[in-house]
Amino acid sequence: MNNHEIDYRIEGQEMQFVEIELDPGETVIAEAGSFMMMEDGIAMETIFGDGSSQSGGIMGKLFGAGKRLLTGESLFMTAFTNEGAGKRHVSFASPYPGRIIPLDLSLSSGEMICQKDAFLCAAKGVQVGIAFQKKLSTGFFGGEGFIMQKLEGDGLAFVHAGGMIKEIELEAGQTLKIDTGCLVAMSREVDYAIEFVRGVKTALFGGEGLFFATLRGPGKVIVQSLPFSRLASRVFSAMPGNPAGRSKDEGSLGGGLFDLFNGD
Repeated sequence: MNNHEIDYRIEGQEMQFVEIELDPGETVIAEAGSFMMMEDGIAMETIFGDGSSQSGGIMGKLFGAGKRLLTGESLFMTAFTNEGAGKRHVSFASPYPGRIIPLDLSLSSGEMICQKDAFLCAAKGVQVGIAFQKKLSTGFFGGEGFIMQKLEGDGLAFVHAGGMIKEIELEAGQTLKIDTGCLVAMSREVDYAIEFVRGVKTALFGGEGLFFATLRGPGKVIVQSLPFSRLASRVFSAMPGNPAGRSKDEGSLGGGLFDLFNGD
């Protein structure tokens, strides 16, 4: 085992947090802003780079930091180490309503691919890198960006998803088509591509966007029911004085035509 072996407990329903139990000398790494609370005896340290082992000199650290910049994250992560004599606890909270998902990387060939904003925290030794999509069309039209996060190691990592989640084990050759924003994570064996929604009427008036993700097994896929982009869009459209709040369809061209014929 290269990663620290940590114990955990997830609490809450709609707004969850994960409590990590650290033995003396154990460390957990986390994204900036996810910290909730900790017991006395735990030391905080800012890590420059991707949160993995800090060996490799200045060039290794700069490369790790560059990878985090490409995923839109901060240059720094925070490490929480138990420097006491007994067990200590530190907790990290969800950024919005949903579920915290524990990922045992040792059961997923040592690697999981996830949305760039999904990572919450992990045992020390887990590498938080980047995963470039194979096809340029995936990056240009994928809806959630060209770059996804890659979690590597043999320890525990925790990601966050909006709404409810569903874990699906795809058989070899089995295909699943989903909204691009609803994809939380997948194992590295899954083939991921973007397809255009067929039919002019569907594309213009469907209100579901022009593209969806096609996932082909074998492998594990985790899907969320409420992407943050969808939640933020609904909140913004409901703000007073925002013309988009009167739209009868989810941002489709049909919604604009409805307003035109309705006299808005």
